[in-house]
Amino acid sequence: MNQRQIKWLVLVSLAIVWGSSFILMKFALEGLTPIQVGALRMIISGLFLLIIVGYRLGRIEKRHWKYLFYNALAGTFFPAFFFSYAVQHIDGGVVAILNSLTPLNTLWIGAVFFGFVFSRKQIIGIGLGLLATILLILRSADLNPSQNYWFAVLVLIATIGYAINVNILKKYLSDLDSISISLGNYVVLLIPASIVLLFTGFFQQDFTSEPILTAIGYLSILSILGTALASIFFAQLVKMSTPVFASSVTYLIPIVAIIWGNIYGEKIYISQIIMGIVILMAVYLVNNKK
Repeated sequence: MNQRQIKWLVLVSLAIVWGSSFILMKFALEGLTPIQVGALRMIISGLFLLIIVGYRLGRIEKRHWKYLFYNALAGTFFPAFFFSYAVQHIDGGVVAILNSLTPLNTLWIGAVFFGFVFSRKQIIGIGLGLLATILLILRSADLNPSQNYWFAVLVLIATIGYAINVNILKKYLSDLDSISISLGNYVVLLIPASIVLLFTGFFQQDFTSEPILTAIGYLSILSILGTALASIFFAQLVKMSTPVFASSVTYLIPIVAIIWGNIYGEKIYISQIIMGIVILMAVYLVNNKK
């Protein structure tokens, strides 16, 4: 298997894992608050990484920690809370669609602040993907007029954080291996996330309660598979490709999320399927430099 095939395999795998994260968040929110879900997700992920790859902390040099801190805040800390609130008020498929704005933000942030150059075809691909995303959002809003779309603003802010995260990885942390990046990312968040969790009343709850235990179980799956391990593969994907290629995983995530939503009661329509196909076309344009 050549590197091009490996890149696409990692991209599709991440889309499946992250596309499933929205339904897992919804399940976790049945027993926990959005702030508890966000904080616990970071804590579980950090502890898991410390247990399995903690020995790699020695590979992180002093100069890396500043960028790991910025990376963790922009790409993990705030998005963890923002997405938890958004998923509580909006269908997971719609949240995943909004998340598709990440490549657009990656483009202009990379060009303006990080000096990256992108081709005209990549810009057209991102524009096409954005258009398809907007159409999907409008259609979903028509189908679910009772949902509070003000919370969509939180997702938009989170996508900017993800874009900053991707560009920091590429420009300032490219000499650090992906496992160490993920480890450092969550290590710096363990204390802040623990402080947040402490003030949510989490430890005063009845942990024999089935809803709480079930919620923690779903959150553990999300944290270990969809956060800790996925972040390692994502960091590696950024290093072996480009920021725009890596962030284009968000074009595939809505398709997976909509499928899960359909399984658990959210209807899927032909128009959404068509827009999903258009999004896939956009991914091809974004990643085809010729």
